[in-house]
Amino acid sequence: MKKGLIALAILIVVLIYFFYPETVVTYPAGITAPDQPKQTSISVIKKWELDEFYFNALAEYQIKARVLSRNNFSIGKESEISPFDLALGWGPMSDQSVIDKIDISQSNRWYRWRADVLPIPAREISLNSANVHIIPKNETIKDKFDDVYSGSLIEMKGYLVEITTADGWRWKSSLKRDDTAGGSCELFWVEDLLVFDK
Repeated sequence: MKKGLIALAILIVVLIYFFYPETVVTYPAGITAPDQPKQTSISVIKKWELDEFYFNALAEYQIKARVLSRNNFSIGKESEISPFDLALGWGPMSDQSVIDKIDISQSNRWYRWRADVLPIPAREISLNSANVHIIPKNETIKDKFDDVYSGSLIEMKGYLVEITTADGWRWKSSLKRDDTAGGSCELFWVEDLLVFDK
C-alpha cells in the first residue's frame, strides 16, 4: 500500500512537471532594472534570533532586478530559513533581449549560465547578476513570493546577514558584487518585496 502511494505521488509530480510548465514572465526589449544594488554599511549593531538561528546584519541592502531563475529547497539546514534562491539580473542582465540569449540554471544553491553566442561580454554578465539566498522576514513576506516567477521584475529591501547557531554552524553573505567563487552569493533577509509584473 505504501509503495503504491509513493508511486502515485511520483506520477503526480511528473504529470505536473510536463503538463503544467513553469510560469515565465517576459517584458519588451530594454533594460528594466538599470541601477546597481544599493548596499549601505550598518551604523549600529543589529542582531536578532529566529528559532535556533542567530542573525547579524552586515549591511542594508536594496535591489531591483529581473528574476532570471528560481530554485526552491526543502532539504538541509539552510532550507529551514532560506526556502529558495533567486538568480537575479540588473543593468544589461535585466534586458529581455539579452536574457533570451542566455541559458540560465540553478542547482545546489548555485547559479549557472551559458550561451552559444554571448549577447554581452562574459564579465558584464557576471557583474550584473547574482545568485541570492532568500530569507523572508515572516510568513506575510514569504507568501508574497508566491507571485514571483522566472522573468518577474521585483524590488526587495532588507539586510545582508551572517547566521550562526549554538552548535557552531555558520552561513555568511558575500558583501561584494564582483566575486564568483564559493561564498560569493548574497544571503538576504528580506523585509519588503514589490512585484512589478502586471
